[in-house]
Amino acid sequence: MNTLLNVTADTASDIAALEAELRSGLQLFWRTAATILDDGPIRLSPPDEATLSLPRNFFSMLFLYSYYRIGVPAERRILYAAVNQCLRGMVTGCDNLLDDEYKTTLETDLPLPAHRFRSVLDIMVADRVLFAVLADHCHRHALPVDLALQASAASLRALTLSGAQEAAEEEGIAERIAPEIVLGRIHHDKTGVLFQSPWAVPSVLEADLPPEAATVQEALFQVGIGCQILDDLVDLFRDVRQQRHNYVASIIVHREPRELWQQLQTLLPTDQTPDRLYADWPDFAARLKTEAMTTIEQGLRALFFDRHHDLVHPAALFVASRIGAAVAY
Repeated sequence: MNTLLNVTADTASDIAALEAELRSGLQLFWRTAATILDDGPIRLSPPDEATLSLPRNFFSMLFLYSYYRIGVPAERRILYAAVNQCLRGMVTGCDNLLDDEYKTTLETDLPLPAHRFRSVLDIMVADRVLFAVLADHCHRHALPVDLALQASAASLRALTLSGAQEAAEEEGIAERIAPEIVLGRIHHDKTGVLFQSPWAVPSVLEADLPPEAATVQEALFQVGIGCQILDDLVDLFRDVRQQRHNYVASIIVHREPRELWQQLQTLLPTDQTPDRLYADWPDFAARLKTEAMTTIEQGLRALFFDRHHDLVHPAALFVASRIGAAVAY
């Protein structure tokens, strides 16, 4: 961890303990998935070290930290890490189907070209693992199984707000609305609230959440919005081609010189990425990246304990690199 984020030894020690919990939660997910698929026609491959690594699960670590931040006990933090892997499997599976691509969540012996069914399988398995780990938790702690049903339903409600926004854009949009509306309404639902969805299940299972729980959820919301701005920078051309809402595109249309939009239209048929556009308009690109990074860092600063504020800047840079924004311009 200290190599990944270049932080002090004390901070690295604290985070290493959380990283071990994250690994335990991921392993709980994989063990449960293997049990569910056992004796069936589809065989699940065990996760390798890369699959369990911190770089591959960095956002899951942020969600785990948010439970740690308000004092959720370690046993339930591990449970919630497994739950979040389920939510991740559902979201990734849905994104794969909508984007007609395949980002792996489960490694199975299904043929690689069968990416649509692989995505369907990811969603089905993740949903069943979710209920299995929740039901097992209730059984082991003599809690009513109805609590598992409530938590499962809460997780679905948390995801469907983002899904509804995706559905609204599936057939394309009619106009480029103002950037403040994209950020305050579209990305609010699509990404900001999605980053808060890991709190749906704890909100049901935790008896008394302290006031700080609202603070960390707002911090996660800010991180999500900042990440979406970076996504919009990277995906500008794709979103314009597919007639999807994009904060950067709306800024260009509503606030920037007409020449910028005209150049975008000129490059669109030939360039797959907006790198050349950003190279020609460096101040514009730098301004948007600064806005995104500032938003992410504000969220991380509110999320982390003061003693871990040396994580803020390196964590933000790592997030940008994972999104691809660090090399996009």
